[in-house]
Amino acid sequence: MFRLAGWLPWSLRVRSRRVWLWIALGIALRLLLIYFPRPADDDTADYLALGHNLLHYGVYGQGAPDDLAPTLFRLPAYPIILASFEWIFARIWPSTWMTTVLIAQAIADIGSGLLLAAFAQRYLSPRAAEIALALAMLCPFTAAFAGIALTECFSGFALALGIYAAGRALAAMADGKRATGSLLLAGAASAFAVLLRPDGSLQSFVLGAGILWHSTRVFVPALGWNRAASKGIAAALIYCCAALLPMVPWIARNWITFHVFQPLAPRHLNDPGERFNKGFYDWLRTWSTEFATTGDVFWHVGAEQIDEDSIPARAFDSPAQRARTLALIAEYNVHHDISAALDEKFETLAQERIRNHPVQCFVVVPALRVADMLLRPRTLEFDLDVYWWEWSAHPGQTIAAIALGLINLAYVVLAVVGFLRGRVPFAWMLGGYLLLRCLLLGTMENPEPRYTIQMFPILIVAAAAAFTKRPGDEAQNAPPRRGAVRQSSSGPLRYAS
Repeated sequence: MFRLAGWLPWSLRVRSRRVWLWIALGIALRLLLIYFPRPADDDTADYLALGHNLLHYGVYGQGAPDDLAPTLFRLPAYPIILASFEWIFARIWPSTWMTTVLIAQAIADIGSGLLLAAFAQRYLSPRAAEIALALAMLCPFTAAFAGIALTECFSGFALALGIYAAGRALAAMADGKRATGSLLLAGAASAFAVLLRPDGSLQSFVLGAGILWHSTRVFVPALGWNRAASKGIAAALIYCCAALLPMVPWIARNWITFHVFQPLAPRHLNDPGERFNKGFYDWLRTWSTEFATTGDVFWHVGAEQIDEDSIPARAFDSPAQRARTLALIAEYNVHHDISAALDEKFETLAQERIRNHPVQCFVVVPALRVADMLLRPRTLEFDLDVYWWEWSAHPGQTIAAIALGLINLAYVVLAVVGFLRGRVPFAWMLGGYLLLRCLLLGTMENPEPRYTIQMFPILIVAAAAAFTKRPGDEAQNAPPRRGAVRQSSSGPLRYAS
């Protein structure tokens, strides 16, 4: 049905009307969310400033026009996108050109759904492809970011494109065909992911490892282990070159400007020589498990009072430690600033808590933090109260939050079912991405549900897999067609050409 430059080989002719219906509903949902203003985000202003300064002053930096300072504050892809849209559309619509960015984000999100459906079509079945498309088009959480000027939509597109292109490459190699174009596309998608967000490096690593492992396995029966390994390494090298070469200008710029090797943005967004509140962050990581803490404590640092009542009981090991902790909070509240001396006191407190409860600090708290980010109702994207459970204060918002939470839970549960039943294609590769991302999110001191949005492309594929037979089972009895999975009697999956 779809042949977008030959890259989306679908054959859903029987279900064509429903497919177009899902796409139409997906477009309508995203346009609706763009039409009704989404909550503003401080990160948007930072990205806009970086893009504006790059466009008008030729400096990727922050500050007043007469005192611009280069920065490592953010990775460059999204500011460059914003600068490009400002250059093209601001002269036409000076006050509303940002709407074109949001429309582009909606298109990217729709494209992600098409790519995921195409991947499901190749490795599962037409039915799974339609389910993946429906789940992607109607997902309110990814759709919400079409109306917010942040990196989430483009990051999701980069992951979906990487998954699809890697799958296409492995299918071509299984058929004995060249896969250079698909490998290059997968690498380019991973490079885009990294240049958007530092955590995009997880995509680069997981897809690279997956291509090496699966391509080697594809060649083993015909070539033997040594030659198969060589073929697999060659495929992985093509991918890695495409994934790493676009990073070279950014790495070179950082070396020339700051004399540091910095392929990603710094963890705490500090430029070389700038101090950050390491002790405070270390202390926060020993007890911070929920989004409310991010809003009540983390976002207040450097600007507002921290209410002592917002520090929960789990932040204290004893009454004496509670008194010391609240004394530090009171010291901060005097000037709304964490000095080096105060930061050292927080570091001492953090190390004390880690010594007293290492399992709690390194296992229990990170696990609860990830669970909160993955399962909490996504109130921020829909402008709902963070304390969504307070029924008497806002019953309507509580109902909306519960509904969103149940929808979110359904995506997660269905994905888990797909993995547990062994129906997810390349399960260890896609599951490995989810696992590594959870481990990374567990180290963060500021839990935010939006950090799990990049997991949804894989959750959608896994959820679609839960509704289908094992990979290849449906295609085994179907007539051969391009891109369809065939199950050989000897075991490994093969792909009809």
